[in-house]
Amino acid sequence: MQQLLAAAQQMQSQLMNAQQELADTEVEGTSGGGLVKAVVNGQGELVDLTISAAAIDPADPAESAQTVADLVLAAVRDAYRAAADLQQEMMGPLAAGIGSLGGEGSGQAGPSSVPGLPGFPGLPGLNEPPGVNEPPAEPAGGPSGGS
Repeated sequence: MQQLLAAAQQMQSQLMNAQQELADTEVEGTSGGGLVKAVVNGQGELVDLTISAAAIDPADPAESAQTVADLVLAAVRDAYRAAADLQQEMMGPLAAGIGSLGGEGSGQAGPSSVPGLPGFPGLPGLNEPPGVNEPPAEPAGGPSGGS
């Protein structure tokens, strides 16, 4: 029992260190060949957004506004994807360790039995095998149904 508590304390310490590293780490997403750059920290907070003047066409402000909006959305999504990859890289092994703390025969099922990590609700890919929460592939004919 004491070994289990020591292992849990060690995992908690590793988790807190990883959370701090994530908070201090920034990843960048880009779109339009670098016309728009979004910076997200490892916890998924948008911390900076840069839009190049070259993304704006003064001759057509309405079209420019829509183009910039699309570029911003794409850059932010790219940055969030990079942040999720970073979270999985840093936290995935810890989640596996937390799930295995119960040991054999304890009823623990491994990482999928971990309901979530403190400070990281709904961390993508942490509680499911790869592909479980990904949207289904679109059929070759394009999107089916919708608006």
